Amino acid sequence: MTQARTRKARQHIGGLTTAALTVLSGSALAANGHYVPGVEGIKGAVVPPPGVYYRGYLAHYDMNSLRNDKGHSLPASNTASVTALVNRFVWVTDKKLFNADYGMEAIIPLQRTSLDFDIAGIDSTEHGVADIFVSPLVLGWHGQQWDAVFGAGLWLDTGDYSSTEPASIGKGFKTTMLTLGGNYYPDAEKTWSVSALSRYEIKSKQDETRITPGDSWLVEWGIAKKLDTGLELGLIGYNAWQLENSQQAPAGKVEKHGLGVEAGYFWPSLMMGLNAAYISEYDVKNGPRGDLFRLTLTKVF
Repeated sequence: MTQARTRKARQHIGGLTTAALTVLSGSALAANGHYVPGVEGIKGAVVPPPGVYYRGYLAHYDMNSLRNDKGHSLPASNTASVTALVNRFVWVTDKKLFNADYGMEAIIPLQRTSLDFDIAGIDSTEHGVADIFVSPLVLGWHGQQWDAVFGAGLWLDTGDYSSTEPASIGKGFKTTMLTLGGNYYPDAEKTWSVSALSRYEIKSKQDETRITPGDSWLVEWGIAKKLDTGLELGLIGYNAWQLENSQQAPAGKVEKHGLGVEAGYFWPSLMMGLNAAYISEYDVKNGPRGDLFRLTLTKVF
C-alpha cells in the first residue's frame, strides 16, 4: 500500500481518527497499547507458588465493525480477524521481596492479522513474531483467603512495523506496563473466587509517525465457582480506557468494554490445566468492536 493511498484512506475514515488507526497497526485485539484485555480471566491476579511455568494462549478475535467517538458503527463493511499464539514463560523463585514471592516472566507472541476495511480501502494481511514482553519483577502475596500481585515490565518494539501497513504485526513503539491485582475467596473451602487485574500502560513515541499514544488503563475481572468435579466456571469481563489523547495526532480516546464466560479444569496428575473463554465487546469507542475466543494451556514444570 502506497503512502498516498494510506493518506486517502485516513481522509475517508471519518469518525475513526488517525490515533485509532495507529492502535489497529499491530493488533486489533489490544485496547490502545500492547496488552490484550480478557486473556487472563478467572483468578487472573493469582501468582503461582515457586516453580517454572508455561502458559500458551490461543486467541482469535473477530472484528465486526469500526466504531467512532460516539460508539456508532461506521458505514460500509469493515471487518478484521486476528489470530495469535502467545507463549508465556514464568519463573517464580524461592526468594522473597517485600514479603512476596519474587518472579520474572517473558511473553513471545506469534500473530496473524487480516484487515478488510471498505470505508478506508484497506485490504491487508500480515503475520509473524509480534512485540515481545519482558518483566524482571513479578511479586505475589498470598493470604488465607486472598492473593495479590504487582508487576512491572516492558513491551519491546521487536515486531515488524510500517506506517503504510495497517496490518503490521508490531506497533512501532515500546510500552512500559505496570500490573496490580487481587483475588478474594469468599468461602473457607475456596470454591468461590472474585478477582480483578489492572494494567497501566505508558507508551513511547512511534519513530515513523512521531505519534506518542496516550497512556491507557484497563481492568479485567472474573467471578468463578469450582464444582466438586474440579470444573471451574466463571463470568469474566474487562473495561479499558485510553486516559489521555495521543500526542501529534487528532483527538480520539479508545475505550472498550467486554463481557463473557470461561470454563477451566486442572489435571493434578499431569500438572496441566486448560481454560476456554468467550468474550463479546458490548461498548467500543474509536476502535474495532468484536468477539474474542481464547484457549489457555498451563503446564507446571
